[in-house]
Amino acid sequence: MALNLIERGTHESENPIELSLREAFEFLKPQLNPPFTLKVLTQEEYSNLNKAIIFGILTQPHLAKVHIKHLHAINTDGYCFFTCMLIKIVDEIYVKLVDSVKIQLIWVTKEMLNVLAIGFDKLLVALLRQIISGDFSEGNLWLCLEMVTLFLANWDCLLEEEPSVLNKGLYVFLRLLTDHYRVQSIPMMDALKRMEVEFCVRLLREQFSLCLKIGRDLIRLLQDLVHIPEFKMIWKELLLHPGQFRVEGFEDISQIYRTKTPSSYFLLRITPEMETKLRFLLTHVKFGTQKRYQVWFAKKFLGVPERETVLIDIVRFICCSVHASSEITQPDILPRWAVIGWLLKSCRKSYVEANLKLALFYDWLFFDETTDNVMNIEPAILLMVNSIPKYIDVTHTLLEFLLIVVDNYDIERKEMISKGVSTALSTLVKKGIVGSLDVLTRCDLIATVLREMLGKLVLVMQGTHSKNLGPSSIIHDMSPPPFHFLSSSSGSQHPKRVN
Repeated sequence: MALNLIERGTHESENPIELSLREAFEFLKPQLNPPFTLKVLTQEEYSNLNKAIIFGILTQPHLAKVHIKHLHAINTDGYCFFTCMLIKIVDEIYVKLVDSVKIQLIWVTKEMLNVLAIGFDKLLVALLRQIISGDFSEGNLWLCLEMVTLFLANWDCLLEEEPSVLNKGLYVFLRLLTDHYRVQSIPMMDALKRMEVEFCVRLLREQFSLCLKIGRDLIRLLQDLVHIPEFKMIWKELLLHPGQFRVEGFEDISQIYRTKTPSSYFLLRITPEMETKLRFLLTHVKFGTQKRYQVWFAKKFLGVPERETVLIDIVRFICCSVHASSEITQPDILPRWAVIGWLLKSCRKSYVEANLKLALFYDWLFFDETTDNVMNIEPAILLMVNSIPKYIDVTHTLLEFLLIVVDNYDIERKEMISKGVSTALSTLVKKGIVGSLDVLTRCDLIATVLREMLGKLVLVMQGTHSKNLGPSSIIHDMSPPPFHFLSSSSGSQHPKRVN
């Protein structure tokens, strides 16, 4: 019986990666059994033997320990080539792998971590990216459980050798917890949630200086978890006793707000296949011809209702990680704002729509021209402006959301947020993203009260009305500063504090 890495149809051609590994395995099979013949290998021989061993480990579980000993014996490059090949397999064909191969892939990943192989951190990140948001299938939950178990079991090693991997794990598992706590009836979910909470809380309490490197999106993720007792306590300490986290110089969450999240974090919740398709949409598809591509994308990645939460991750990715020059030099290419408008219209659940809007505007709230990138805030303004007049409901609901957020997202830091949004508006005009804000402030199709509220922000922007934008009460409680905004069927936004 032929050994296979992936599942494929009868008439489907063999995958090039699988073919390359199988050919090396078949050619070198006599050399893969002990006693091993050790000799000085050419680069080509070394590469082929590594490929053969990979294929053997993944398809022959009963011989995996023999193959790994062989690998240790021939290793001359710190396992660099071997690990790179594993990353290639994860990035390009993981979803097609048969279950037994996926099990072996996790096994050999642990082996690479044990020997501190060059690139083991990148391999862990590649596997994290294959965990799909909103996917409660057995295979996806299995991968999630395997990865959080691996992180907990190798805590000290990761902390010493590659602490940045722990950061990335925190970002991923905080985000996944939001989805996992919405589901109660899946047997393995309870154990998974306990381990995710254990990992995240341990890192937040013991290594908060590492957590701070995530930046402001750490707060965005934490705000969705305040209903979990362990995270509610963390919120309490963040607000009232920041010194408990033992980070020199950390005195208030406003310091986290001011720290821009590196774009690499947003890739963590987008699979490589999804990233490729989104980048293709935004660099090769002509504006006006995108419908069939969008239909394909939705069927491929959004076909299951529970997966709708990935829309939030996609919006953050588009805003903060896709800054292609083609958007400016080729005006006929599908713009980012149009893709986000389509994603917004794709929302069927009110809480997903609300969090998608927050993801779209998040960098506005704390915008600092000296440290933030104007491209992060460009899609939101262009979506509002270009939706007039044909899709005025989009303009209206986005503007309404933004203005309510300014007043209510964090009442104790309202002045900071007002300044951030005002700076964002000023920068968008100054950089020529929009010629003027008159298109919004003087649009009769927009409610008068919204135009007046926007006018106040414009005055702040102009420096003539920097204080006293309206009465606000200071609330001292144990709730997180952020609000959730739940959309009603009419599109109106109503703030609701999570207690």
